Amino acid sequence: MNILLILVPVSLCLGAVGLIAFVWSLRSDQYEDLDGDAQRILFSDEAEPPDRDQTGRAAKD
Repeated sequence: MNILLILVPVSLCLGAVGLIAFVWSLRSDQYEDLDGDAQRILFSDEAEPPDRDQTGRAAKD
C-alpha cells in the first residue's frame, strides 16, 4: 500500500503534464489547418518520378 503513496501523485503529475501540453498545442494553433497537409500530399508540385514497370524497376528507354 505504500507504493500507492508514490504512484498516485506521479500519475496525477503525468496526467497534468499531458493536459498542459494538449492545451498549449490548442492555443498555439497546431490543429489549425487539418485539410491542408492532406491536400499538399496529394497535389504536390514536385517533379514526377520516372516511369516504373510492374516489378517496380525503372523502365528502359
